[in-house]
Amino acid sequence: MNSVDRLFAEGLVILDGGTGTELERRGVPMDPQAWCGRAALGHADVLTAIHRDYIDAGARIITANTYASSRLMLEAAGAADDFREINRTAVAAAKRARRESGRDDVLVAGSLSHMCPMQGGTADPDLTREPPAEDMAAAFAELATLLRDEGCDLILLEMMYYPQRIPHALAAATATGLPVWAGFSARRGRNGEVLSFAPERDIPFAELTALLDGHNVAAAGVMHTPSDVVADALDVLAQDFDGPLYAYPDSGYFRMPSWQFVDIIPPAAFLDFAREWRSAGVAAIGGCCGLSPEHIAVLRELEPNG
Repeated sequence: MNSVDRLFAEGLVILDGGTGTELERRGVPMDPQAWCGRAALGHADVLTAIHRDYIDAGARIITANTYASSRLMLEAAGAADDFREINRTAVAAAKRARRESGRDDVLVAGSLSHMCPMQGGTADPDLTREPPAEDMAAAFAELATLLRDEGCDLILLEMMYYPQRIPHALAAATATGLPVWAGFSARRGRNGEVLSFAPERDIPFAELTALLDGHNVAAAGVMHTPSDVVADALDVLAQDFDGPLYAYPDSGYFRMPSWQFVDIIPPAAFLDFAREWRSAGVAAIGGCCGLSPEHIAVLRELEPNG
């Protein structure tokens, strides 16, 4: 039994909360092209403190700040030459937080997204700058390999919502040999249906989850999704995946390159949703953009001795 499976055997797995948005909340500047992708350079101490705060709040998995630091994003920001240093520093910050906490049982996840350049001042991808498929495949493989080589315990696929990009991310992650958690993002359609998070067209959420077929992933979940959409999206996901499920919603909204901390869900309300997900059998719960260590701390009430 690997370390990830052991966590599931022990009961609810508590994930961390938002990392990029927490960096912004603490005053770290966001890059106009790469959002939080460059933040590890010059701000590793803040990043380590964030990871420590999540561990102290009860997180058993912390996520390295590598969501927006593939070569695709760093090239757009003029920082491609710093690819290795940025990502090594991000993973090292998470591992340092684990070491300082004295919690050797905490796992470090390497974040791998299919994020590509976005339109400034919006939450919309710039599809006119979407790289060719072979460039995406190469960039995702490069980052996944680095995350493995730098000592991450698992690969966390985050914000999977474009069907043309997901297979490249899945292939890159599973090729590392590390446990892979596949996280999909959803929104509600005009008629109440569950759709991909993609803003410019309506893609049935089931079209995304069906892409898991043929891939060996350790867990699958719904993330960066409004709390009141998560349960319905999990129901769709469960039709294509019979392994452990997880959930970590967002709160607020994005306007590249800044998170808008508007109407953030109170920790008590977040806990109410988390109780419902846990009652439905969800194995791991945490938070995404906009959620903080205060949100993660309340999840301890869901533990057997909470």
